[in-house]
Amino acid sequence: MTAPAIELKGISKSFGAVQANKDIALRVMPGTIHGIIGENGAGKSTLMSILYGFYTADSGEIFIRGEKTDVADSQTAIRSGIGMVFQHFKLVQNFTVLENIVLGAEEGALLKTSLGKARTLLRQLSDDYELHVDPDALIEDLGVGMQQRVEILKALYRRADILILDEPTGVLTPSEADHLFRILQGLKGEGKTVILITHKLREIMDVTDTVSVMRRGEMAATVKTSNTSPEKLAELMVGRAVLLRVDKAPADPGGTVLEVENLRVVDGAGVERLRGVSLHVRRGEILGIAGVAGNGQSELLEVLGGMREGRGKVMLNGVPLDLSGKKSDARTRRKRGIGHVPEDRQREGLIMDFHVWENVGFGYQDDPRYNRGLLMNNDALRDDARAKIDKFDVRPPDCWQTARNFSGGNQQKIVIARELERKPDLLLVGQPTRGVDIGAIEFIHEQIVALRDEGKAILLVSVELDEIMSLSDRIAVMFDGRIMGERLPAKTSERELGLLMAGITDTDMAHPVAEVEANLAKTAETRG
Repeated sequence: MTAPAIELKGISKSFGAVQANKDIALRVMPGTIHGIIGENGAGKSTLMSILYGFYTADSGEIFIRGEKTDVADSQTAIRSGIGMVFQHFKLVQNFTVLENIVLGAEEGALLKTSLGKARTLLRQLSDDYELHVDPDALIEDLGVGMQQRVEILKALYRRADILILDEPTGVLTPSEADHLFRILQGLKGEGKTVILITHKLREIMDVTDTVSVMRRGEMAATVKTSNTSPEKLAELMVGRAVLLRVDKAPADPGGTVLEVENLRVVDGAGVERLRGVSLHVRRGEILGIAGVAGNGQSELLEVLGGMREGRGKVMLNGVPLDLSGKKSDARTRRKRGIGHVPEDRQREGLIMDFHVWENVGFGYQDDPRYNRGLLMNNDALRDDARAKIDKFDVRPPDCWQTARNFSGGNQQKIVIARELERKPDLLLVGQPTRGVDIGAIEFIHEQIVALRDEGKAILLVSVELDEIMSLSDRIAVMFDGRIMGERLPAKTSERELGLLMAGITDTDMAHPVAEVEANLAKTAETRG
């Protein structure tokens, strides 16, 4: 019989009192795509970090292609043919693609020789696996989809034939995710083994051969993907039946809370990011903003949240907001009744080396419950943090842990809890369930809908079309800094929204299909 590409026996790992992995057994066969799913904090990433040599297991054995291997560090894993693409990329932003790929794998003292060899091999790998990327481009100038390609190329350059991907589509658009899956199928066709860590059940069902389910640090089940369903997997993950759609009553909108007219934003390089955006959000409704990342959604949230200057007219509850930057800081916005869940939780939503109880108070330091004048009431902050941890099921339930020690999904819960529990008049929420497991997605959606039902206005930005379709009461589509059109979820389709996201207008849609598709191809070519 063919030996497994990877076999783990009795793997256990603790961090203090937290048992991250407990007696894990796993077999991954060569030439397959093996999914690993589980709630945030279930131990998926810890297990793969042990396999890659980032952590050392407290007990257990690792076998690679049938041979027992002591994976003492990541260099050992790389020499054993294992590559890993982390959820948060490990790239040097001011280096080129080529320099990042060679970094740590230089041959000899002359870097020029290594770069020349790498350029040739990079061209071959790019052609073989549809991973085309400019080798001389700076990482900081590339979108996240291209950066992920660089990470995969790094692993392939080091001759990896076992590739681990940790939440690879968390920052990708639907089209980028589809392209990634074609790449993974190509790798499988070449005999390579792929381990895919994800919380997205649709991806598991579409791309994997086998799936292992982890729950609370233990292996709950391993099944052939063809023999299961999203509902069964969700129940294995969470330990109970999970509603895979948003359960909400029809909206009952009231008066207008947010009114935006002709909003424009120019970035530091002189590029116009918002080009006359106009929209409104009423009490008791969720306005979803759909669009491919990079088409102005981030700038819209930043202006409304007081993080960026803009020009135009913005009214909140009938009173203008200052957009000049002089009185438009985030603290002023919060005092006006705006809550903000930013798109990037680690850079904009949390201070990673501060405790949870400190992060829960950020932005609300002036609250009389916390503020004693010269001194903060830290006991009140900690009590508040414990209550939020309990309500939002943050794991581990320890307000003294730093934000860095939580999984991405639990970090998101901390930010969501801080902003939603304030009951703002207007909630700005960007990518609310990015990197969040199925059980937590259900809970976060319930909390957003509950806020809507209390008569609050919500502006939702998400690259997940199914999330936009199921959570929104109205949908506005952005392309190239403009609103392309507005739709009611019950009267549109993902295809129609996708055309608007690609810059195809309502007028274009009235033309024959062939003409629309030709315009779409032309748009894609123009945008690179």
